[in-house]
Amino acid sequence: MPNESPGWGRGLRRLHWWTAGLVFAAFPLGWLMVAVPLRELLLKFLLYQLHKTIGLTVLGLALHRLGMRARVRRPSWDPHLSEWQRRAAAGMHASLYVLLLAVPVLGYLTAALAPARVPTLFLGLIPIPHLVSPDAQWFAVVRQVHRWAAVLLVTGAAAHAGAALEHHRRGRSVLRQMWGSDPESPVGSPSAYK
Repeated sequence: MPNESPGWGRGLRRLHWWTAGLVFAAFPLGWLMVAVPLRELLLKFLLYQLHKTIGLTVLGLALHRLGMRARVRRPSWDPHLSEWQRRAAAGMHASLYVLLLAVPVLGYLTAALAPARVPTLFLGLIPIPHLVSPDAQWFAVVRQVHRWAAVLLVTGAAAHAGAALEHHRRGRSVLRQMWGSDPESPVGSPSAYK
């Protein structure tokens, strides 16, 4: 059920942008940390811990967002969106939420199952216990699933952003609702970018 507000509340908007920024930071960091050679062990260790910290933070933000979404109804749909576009947007949002939860959990399991037994340190300081024992076979499987789920998450987020930009280009209020400006103001007007 939509609410009467023309846009999302400030808290949900901030969580949205922070989550997006962290996801797009963690993705290249994941590839970089794997590529760093073992002879640069300290750098590799620090990159892994940063990647794990971002992943755990994304998981926490996603859970918080879901809790807020359960309490706050979404704003009214842009009246220019067709029914199939609304359904596609709802499906994309659901898929992104599933991946925002699954990718960090798979990352945690990858770290816990790793034969190397490298600790997980949130913010580089707080030890996060591994609740499963190392297992080389499961590690190989879960690591690949984590990698491909991350690719799906970033691809889906990019498609989501592209759709929002396309709607914005057409003068629709979709992006302005999440940006926090007046959805009724014309595209390009100063009030559209508050």
